[in-house]
Amino acid sequence: MKAGVVVFPGSNCDDDMVHVLSSVMGFSVSKIWHKESDLSPYGNLDCIVVPGGFSYGDYLRSGAIARYSKIMQEVKRFADKGGYVFGICNGFQVLTEAEMLPGVLLRNRDQKFICKNIFLRTETTECALTNKMSKGDVLKIPIAHADGRYYADDDTIRKITDKDQVMFRYCNEEGSVSEESNINGSVSSIAGIMNEKRNVFGMMPHPERASESALGNVQGKRLFESLVAQIN
Repeated sequence: MKAGVVVFPGSNCDDDMVHVLSSVMGFSVSKIWHKESDLSPYGNLDCIVVPGGFSYGDYLRSGAIARYSKIMQEVKRFADKGGYVFGICNGFQVLTEAEMLPGVLLRNRDQKFICKNIFLRTETTECALTNKMSKGDVLKIPIAHADGRYYADDDTIRKITDKDQVMFRYCNEEGSVSEESNINGSVSSIAGIMNEKRNVFGMMPHPERASESALGNVQGKRLFESLVAQIN
């Protein structure tokens, strides 16, 4: 299995992702610099990850400049051919700015940076990242963001809900979704979505930070186990 991890100026979760994909999950992993305009030197990639951080310093808007980098044109072509693309936190922001996923990520409801463990409810198993789970499974995963409030208009929310494109919603430990459990004020408590073709994924929480027993949490590993099962 081969994976690529995109690196922008300001990325800071790329090494975390490389470690989990390679040392924990057994992928052969290559870092891909943002100025690259050709993926062919990296061989036949099974997936590309756009990691968290502060690409280009989050100037203008989070992910707004990264969408214009050379590598994103290649990432789009990779996805158009059916390749799996996974954006986490800032990576999710980049994918929405690049219009590879619907909606946008806005400033958190309370206008504060939030860094803590939260709970997610699994909304679908028809997804490369959740196929090893059951609908309704609750995961404890850390978040670290200031611009994580997912927003889309009513028609878009209705469409992605009807087409089973919502991967995760913020919930409490028992799996109940409420205003109190909606940590950043996202519309419909949405924490992660996928595209209509079901090969581009984005989420604000960081599963790579919850994938090893040394960290005291392996619940995020379930997403990567699902991805491996899908690829194999």
